[in-house]
Amino acid sequence: MIKKRKKKSYTSVYALGQYISMSAHKARRVIDQIRGRSYEEALMILELMPYRGCYPIFKLVYSAAANARHNKGFKETNLVISKAAVNQGNTVKKLKPRARGRSYPIKRSTCHITIVLEDISFYQQYEEYLMYLKKPGCSNENRNLTCYDTYSSGGLWDKK
Repeated sequence: MIKKRKKKSYTSVYALGQYISMSAHKARRVIDQIRGRSYEEALMILELMPYRGCYPIFKLVYSAAANARHNKGFKETNLVISKAAVNQGNTVKKLKPRARGRSYPIKRSTCHITIVLEDISFYQQYEEYLMYLKKPGCSNENRNLTCYDTYSSGGLWDKK
């Protein structure tokens, strides 16, 4: 099996919940409702939905937002749930004792949930810049995006 390498993203953060004791089918029913929504809207939806699977997903979304705030310094108002995935985990198998020395198997299914939040303020700033460039008063002189600090590090490259 070939594992995919994750690209280092500067606009997204994630939270991963593993071995959550609920079936993947029931978790997907909740995840489908919040995928693509803003962070605050997703929290409101999760608080008001009457399913048992909402609470662990609520905690994961909150944890992903805390990661965004603490690790990357993003604001919660600009966060959107870009990806939300539910994968099937291990199944815990137990035996329930019954009458006359018999037993029945019990299967307890688990799932792994991944929530990815993305900061949309970067894209909004980029769109504003593109709108600025399309204005009639803007000339070609303002379109130079070269960062001279990266190229003027000295050495061989300055001589060419």
